[in-house]
This record gives sequence, structure tokens and C-alpha cells, in this order.
Amino acid sequence: MLCCFGGSVLSSLMLGESPVAFLAKTVNILLASSVWYLVFYCPEDIFYRCFSLIPLRLLVAGMKEVTRTWKITDGIAHADIVYKDAWLVMVAVGWARGAGGGLISNFEQLVRGVWKPETNELLQMSYPVKVTLIGAVLFTLQHRQYLPIEKHNLVFLYTIFLVVFKVKMMLTRGAASPLDPFEAALGQMFFGLRKTPSKVKDEGVMSSNGSSVCDQPSEQHHEDAKKKQAKKTDLVPWINLKLPIN
Repeated sequence: MLCCFGGSVLSSLMLGESPVAFLAKTVNILLASSVWYLVFYCPEDIFYRCFSLIPLRLLVAGMKEVTRTWKITDGIAHADIVYKDAWLVMVAVGWARGAGGGLISNFEQLVRGVWKPETNELLQMSYPVKVTLIGAVLFTLQHRQYLPIEKHNLVFLYTIFLVVFKVKMMLTRGAASPLDPFEAALGQMFFGLRKTPSKVKDEGVMSSNGSSVCDQPSEQHHEDAKKKQAKKTDLVPWINLKLPIN
């Protein structure tokens, strides 16, 4: 529930509203629970295998990015009603509404008893969190009429950008963000930072006990199982698109 409704929980806390208001919409709770059950307990993993097909994954990913835009704009409009002309509040609420699943990940790990400080989205932002923050700033400027563009045009251009680059990253299986060149340029310009390319280790690198990685099939099988479980966990909020925006 924290992954699926993280945006609603965070935005409600920021605006002084009840963080459990999303539980009042029973249909959405049943939908999220049904998706979770089918992903993890469907016989022969049929449900998960179906949505692992590339065409379906691309379709769902595109729909997910469309809903991200809606959540950002609705969060900004809601914040403007509660706190009139409060720019930072509008940006923060729009950001939380659009990227709530990532921003609330630390609390979600605490609930599950798993702590991974290296995945702190506030310290090391992932691409969805970064691009949602940029969208929150752009839509806030447009909402306050400081950006010379109509709202529907900005929504169209921003959504196309999200969908195109998301599909491209999925098809190329690349982890490189389209924002990396701009981050590197700005980091070097303002802070003198330079990114050093990471070294790729050989597949036959020796482990600490002197044996090759290729000679450890049991550990490899265990890692594959953990990766598959992680993909399933990510698929639950990914497929569940009919979530409350408010």
C-alpha cells in the first residue's frame, strides 16, 4: 500500500490532511490487493509472465508516465488551494504526488524491516524522482503564469518526453539517464565536479576464497531468484494504474 499510494500519503502529510484518506476508497484498495496477489501467487507465475512481455511492459510503462503527469498537476493545484501562492509548497506537493513511491521508500523499508541507506532517494535520486522534480518546477511556473506556454501544451510535451525516454530505456536496457549530460555540465560549472567512469569487472574475476565467480552456480541461482523477486515487487505499483490521484 505504501508503494502504490505513497504520493497520497506524503502529500496529505505535507498539507495537514489525514494520511489514511486513501483507505476510504475501497475499490482502489481491492484493485491494489488483487494485483499484488496475482503477481506473487498466481499459479505458474502466469500473470507475471504475461506482463513481462515487451509489448505489454511498454504499454503499461507509457500509461504509468501519463498518470505521473496527472498526479503532478493535481498536486500543484491542490497545494495552491491550501497555501495560496506558496511556490515551494506547490513544488514539494507536486513532487511528492508524482514520485511518492520512490520518496517514501525509506519508510517502506523500515516497515518491512529492511534498511538500505544506499537507496535513499533524497541523497541519490533515481531518474523517475529527478524527472518528477523537474516537472513539478515547470508546472508550478506555468501555474503561476511565469512560463509562456499553455497548460495543455506543457502537459503534452512533458508527457511525450517521459514516454519516449522511458520506452527507449526499456528497449535498450540502458541505465543511463537522459539527464546525465546536463547534470555533469552543471556540476562541473557550479561545483567543479567531474564524473569518473566506473570500471567494469570481468566475468571471471576471482572471489575472496580464490574461486572464480563462474564456479559458483548455487550463488548465481540465489542471486537470480532475488532479482526476480525484486522485479515482482516493482511490478505491483507499476501495473496498478487506477489509483486515487487525490
